[in-house]
Amino acid sequence: MKYLMWLLKAAIFFTLFAFALNNQQDATVHFFFGTQWRAPMVLVVLAAFALGVAVGALGMVPRWWKQRSAARRQRQADTPQEEAAPTPPPPQAQPAAGDANDIPHGI
Repeated sequence: MKYLMWLLKAAIFFTLFAFALNNQQDATVHFFFGTQWRAPMVLVVLAAFALGVAVGALGMVPRWWKQRSAARRQRQADTPQEEAAPTPPPPQAQPAAGDANDIPHGI
């Protein structure tokens, strides 16, 4: 399985490398107001991909925040609420003088 994954990664890499070598000619991207950008086709495709990833991630941010706050509210609802004043434990009875408990430990 490990070798199959390396083979798949190598195939993807060489496919993208061949794509880059075959598309070295300049491409012109025309923006508004007569502005243009001339760059190799590979850079234009890479920039468009990176811009698409960034826009997609930014589009998912509000949903991430909403789900995160819902998970936080659910976690707070699942934890037991502490009572106003916890009751202290009952006092321990003191041993009588001369009891075996009077001897310090380790001596």
